[in-house]
Amino acid sequence: MGRVTERRRVIRIRDGAVSSRPDTLVAEEPLEIRLNGRPLAITMRTPGDDFALAVGFLVSEGVLASADELANIVYCAGATEDGRNTYNVVDVRLADGVPVPDITLERNVYTTSSCGLCGKASLDAVRTTARWSLDTAAEPATRIEPATLAALPGRLRAAQRVFARTGGLHAAALFTADGELLDVREDVGRHNAVDKIVGRALQDGRLPLSSAVLMVSGRASFELAQKAVMAGIPVLAAVSAPSSLAVDLAAETGLTLVGFLRGASMNVYAGERRLVLDPPPATTED
Repeated sequence: MGRVTERRRVIRIRDGAVSSRPDTLVAEEPLEIRLNGRPLAITMRTPGDDFALAVGFLVSEGVLASADELANIVYCAGATEDGRNTYNVVDVRLADGVPVPDITLERNVYTTSSCGLCGKASLDAVRTTARWSLDTAAEPATRIEPATLAALPGRLRAAQRVFARTGGLHAAALFTADGELLDVREDVGRHNAVDKIVGRALQDGRLPLSSAVLMVSGRASFELAQKAVMAGIPVLAAVSAPSSLAVDLAAETGLTLVGFLRGASMNVYAGERRLVLDPPPATTED
């Protein structure tokens, strides 16, 4: 199995002093995802939780929605000269009767560490239809206090074991509406960390995650908002900014989207009905 971190020698300059020392880096390796034996996608990721990553990716692509639709998942032989398994190829087998998507050049995806949509051949391929809808009631079942949200970034950082050693990983975590940590995953790619969270939830038979809060360590891009919607997650919170398309998607689907979550400050871009606000916000002109 590829290691999560690797050591490299660096030249360190501090206050004019020069030294040579080993440094701990985040490992980044390609993972090929096959579906019923046929290549579907390649993503750059941090090794570990590869099965969950592959399954989560298939949830976001609309292929899987429940554990009974997954038959099994295995590593395939790698491509090294000495015949060693690189553990960089996984094959996901769907259960009998589950529709297999048309795997064409238009559907094949190459994703980088920074972009989970890179390689999509058309705009039509970007949006995916969810199997279930988020709770859009005026008084939704999941409500959360702003003070609870404010505590999540610190709890996420405290749970990032590899980040503490490398400073080079994104993270995603699931919390209850009361702020209890349910799961946390790290990866060099934001989208991969979310896929690992969602994939593990599907494997455990917990989709849709209709009462969970998804906290991410970076910005809230369209792809992360879409992954939350596909997993039935009603609240997405990020320490940085959302994109305009992420806000549009949140408004369309009923997702609660919170950005710039830092200390007691935050911006709520959509779905404010899930936040317990007392008094309610005053309306101001643009």
